[in-house]
Amino acid sequence: MNTTPSKTTTPSTTTPPAGTTDPAEGTADAVTEDATGQDTTGQDATAKDPLAKDATGTPSDAADATTASDDLADRTAEGEAEADDADDEDLEPNPFTEARRGVGTGAAAVVSAALGVVALTGAWTGRVAAERETLIGQIKTSGGGSAAQQISEIYGDAWHTTALVNGVFAVLALLVGVFVLVRPAFGVPSERPQPAWVRAVALAGVALGALGVLISVGMYFDLFVALPTAGTPAAG
Repeated sequence: MNTTPSKTTTPSTTTPPAGTTDPAEGTADAVTEDATGQDTTGQDATAKDPLAKDATGTPSDAADATTASDDLADRTAEGEAEADDADDEDLEPNPFTEARRGVGTGAAAVVSAALGVVALTGAWTGRVAAERETLIGQIKTSGGGSAAQQISEIYGDAWHTTALVNGVFAVLALLVGVFVLVRPAFGVPSERPQPAWVRAVALAGVALGALGVLISVGMYFDLFVALPTAGTPAAG
């Protein structure tokens, strides 16, 4: 038997050169630093890229920006709504204005018809004017005058004056009635048509006025009824 003890190989421990760091120690240091709760990796990334934090921003800044955008959108929508309402108000006719226009044209139509009636029946102004002419004729013929002269001065002048006054009323009725009928074609256009009763009354005023003008002209020029003539006295 071999009584010589076997040779045991012991792992050699190599001492690293001076100035170098053992990798195991570096790893241990890193583990120790991580155990303290400090994230060195995040600090290095922040130190290398300072714009990263600015780019991300905070949640409060993002919320403020969103709120400002919503407020601006709401204000813009409110402004557009107000502009649309103003446009609608401008386009819609004012009921009070339309009512005033209807009252004015209606009143004018009634006045036209009334003037036409006065032109046919006569007015107190015509009667007063006729009496005045009669008085003037009596004064002129009081000193003497022929029968034809008395008829012309006392009766004829009063007749012609009455016809003239009635003719003035007839012309006014005709003009007012025509104005009412042609009013919608001039001025500011109206959304509502002219009421039927206004046109009817205005047409009546025009008709009465035209008839009054014809009668007054015939009376003034003695076309309908001639002045009476004095008879020739019989020879004795």
